[in-house]
Amino acid sequence: MGLSRLAALHGVATSYSPSADVTVPVPDGTVVAVLAALGVDAATPEAVREALAAAESAAGSRLLPPTVVVWTGEPLPAALAALPPGTELTVRPEEAGSPPPPPMRTPDGDTDPAVSGPAGGSARDTAPGSVPGSVPGPVPGATDPVPAPGWWAEPPLGVHRLTVRAPERPAESCTLVVAPARVPQPPARSHGFLVQLYSLLSARSWGMGDLGDLADLASWSGRCLGAGFVQVNPLHAAVLGSPTDPSPYRPSSRRFPDPVHLRVESVPEYGHAPDRAALDALRRRAAELSDGVLNKGALIDRDAVWELKRQALAVLVDVPLTPGRRAAYCDFLAEQGQALEDHALWCALAEVHGSDWHTWPAGLRDPRSRETARARGELLDRVDFHCRLAWLTDTQLADAQRAARDAGMAVGIVHDLAVGVHPGGADTWAQQDAFAHGMSVGAPPDAFNARGQDWGLPPWRPDALAASGYAPFRGLLRGILGRAGALRIDHVMGLFRLWWVPEGRPPDEGTYVSQDAEAMLAVLVLEAHRAGAVVMGEDLGTVEPGVREALARRGVLGTSVLWFERDWSGTGRPLAPEKWREGCLATATTHDLPSTAARLTGDHVTLRHRLGLLTRPLDQERTEDGADTAEWLRLLSRLGLLPEGGGDEEAAVRAVHRFLLRTPARMTGVWLPDTIGDRRPQNLPGTWDEYPNWRLPVADAEGHPVTLEELAASPRLHRLMEVLHPRQEPPGARTAPPGARPS
Repeated sequence: MGLSRLAALHGVATSYSPSADVTVPVPDGTVVAVLAALGVDAATPEAVREALAAAESAAGSRLLPPTVVVWTGEPLPAALAALPPGTELTVRPEEAGSPPPPPMRTPDGDTDPAVSGPAGGSARDTAPGSVPGSVPGPVPGATDPVPAPGWWAEPPLGVHRLTVRAPERPAESCTLVVAPARVPQPPARSHGFLVQLYSLLSARSWGMGDLGDLADLASWSGRCLGAGFVQVNPLHAAVLGSPTDPSPYRPSSRRFPDPVHLRVESVPEYGHAPDRAALDALRRRAAELSDGVLNKGALIDRDAVWELKRQALAVLVDVPLTPGRRAAYCDFLAEQGQALEDHALWCALAEVHGSDWHTWPAGLRDPRSRETARARGELLDRVDFHCRLAWLTDTQLADAQRAARDAGMAVGIVHDLAVGVHPGGADTWAQQDAFAHGMSVGAPPDAFNARGQDWGLPPWRPDALAASGYAPFRGLLRGILGRAGALRIDHVMGLFRLWWVPEGRPPDEGTYVSQDAEAMLAVLVLEAHRAGAVVMGEDLGTVEPGVREALARRGVLGTSVLWFERDWSGTGRPLAPEKWREGCLATATTHDLPSTAARLTGDHVTLRHRLGLLTRPLDQERTEDGADTAEWLRLLSRLGLLPEGGGDEEAAVRAVHRFLLRTPARMTGVWLPDTIGDRRPQNLPGTWDEYPNWRLPVADAEGHPVTLEELAASPRLHRLMEVLHPRQEPPGARTAPPGARPS
């Protein structure tokens, strides 16, 4: 009982429920290892008793939790409302130099504390003694919201430091997050493309899609197809080295973008480079890379692309900046501060010592050591090079968002936030205290992965985040949201809890560790509000009860994929369109799932059989998959969405998207490869070398790669997009019949 109680106080689960009627105990060894990663010694019974006594004493002696959340316009959280009479509260504002608001004081006891005053407080007051990070919910027995007490003067939006001084008690402080009640919402229903940017080559690409292609896709689809957004894969900075991990979901840093996405010719200094011959030679080699991918069956080679761009950018950074450009660069350096300097220094050190900082000389493993300071001076030119690349990439990201909004997009570019980072990358080096070393994020066993999953991504420590006022999370969000119209959060359930797997243990011997979900949500809502950005979460798979409701309450959209939307609590049949939730991005597929054409034809089953991934006989898999698809097609026909009848795969793809438009979903996503009948998935979970994950270009139904220019002219694409954005003839115009000759 002592270990279980100690684990509960630190948000560590000692059991989990893969289904409503099943409870699986977590091995004690796992619990002990996870607690150790949180700085808690539970290795012996005596250590457990001492740690438990210390934790209970600390919890019982505090008036406030480590973080208090106040939602504007909503009741005060229980921790503030229950402060003793005569308590003085002072707030130190987030912004340096901002004048602090006047101190507040709770009534001395004879005054009714619930007198009318400015509204404020927590939307979901957490019951005293609840486990940190549990899904925010109302206090049992709570009544309807009431006005905040008259003594409360709400601080401005932000993350502040709150100090309370109660009579006959020592002063104590905590983080105070004051956040709007909801994130910004899409202004209207919209549709848009979902695309893995590297896969979208144009005639100007250097072997993979780039930010110039993204801006062009947004401009064209916004102006010609009425699209309201373009969602891309994570553009985070990858781990340096060759071969690098092609997955965009295991980056070195989530805070800064990857310069491999730069359109080199769009850098203003390109036209003033003295060595044009060198740049022209690099462009010719880049054209050969593109030709290999588009015409000769080659895979996208990120390493080869980066080597060419790295050489070209080295030429460009030697071109002196104009005074205005220099001023803009200096502003960027000042704005990004220590975080950028650390990232650039890691990149410079990785060029010398390799991409895993754990293998560096001992003195360099500490970003604040004397040895690291000396190396910074020795590598100053390389540090500046990587700072410059971060600025150039940030600028082109802003250009892409500007192009999207100029094209009339209501949202613009939707960026993707990966679950975590590579254990040897820049973020874990620069923020070592924030990560739980020796732990990896994954997923528990389920129907699709009987042994669970280990994603190889170290998690943040919830206690370290709280102690820092959520600085790592806030910095990360600001870095991405500043150039985004919206943010998609991969595995959004991670705001509430994550499955931790101790190093050396199999994934099924992990356990859940809870976050302070209320605080994580408040920081997310605050930063999205400041950026004016929509937020959506990938909430597919096993979702803890109450999570979707908590996200929806804060305006965070979910993700609904057609093939998974069934009446699971009733008949099990496909969910009628009017039964879908409004607050979601509705789509037919994602980067981890078969394309719609492959789903409809059963090609995805054949592919998995060829790679040895099926766990049942091929005929059985085909029969079950065919029955599932046939049930959906019958519903589409019954709703009148498949007028062409069965047997036409392209018509069925259009019918699927007609169905999505029948739902109330705020956003409808079209997987870009679906527009031309691509049968190949971009990523096939469970494979590594067996399948070219993250290295395939967008292709047509025959598997021939298609450029952005060809895609824009594709009759099949336009037939599909006519479903989502019917063309409107100008007044007085007539459409000529087929075969008519112009006069």
